[in-house]
Amino acid sequence: MRKIASFTVNHDVLEKGMYISRVDGDAVTYDIRMKKPNCGDYLSNGAMHTFEHLFATYARNSEVSADVIYVGPMGCRTGFYLILRDSVPSDKAIALVRDSFDFIAAFEGEIPGSTRRECGNYLEHDLAGAKAVAEDMASVLRDWDEGRLKYSE
Repeated sequence: MRKIASFTVNHDVLEKGMYISRVDGDAVTYDIRMKKPNCGDYLSNGAMHTFEHLFATYARNSEVSADVIYVGPMGCRTGFYLILRDSVPSDKAIALVRDSFDFIAAFEGEIPGSTRRECGNYLEHDLAGAKAVAEDMASVLRDWDEGRLKYSE
């Protein structure tokens, strides 16, 4: 079998940030790397779960909501994938992620979709953990621009 694109990225040099992972037709997959790979510090399940609920809710209510295909965590617990239609310019994608993370960092109240009826693991949430990750990444992405969306070699 062919190796999938995400397995060709050198995770030994990958830093926190936002990258274009791949482009498939009109779908652009963004790799939002929130933890440095293979360093022992990973997103906790509860924080990652809460982050997913808040990130997806914000993105799907944004001005580009019709162009959001997917928001979800990486199995390795080092980040998230955001898949957008290519009609969203990359500078707007960066702004969406920044705004989402600012929203999460400041979020107070009931986590959207976190009741037993709405969620398949409603007891495993960690708002404080999600907020801490969002604050950290907000500082990482503060000056991020389109020129930094390419993976380092």
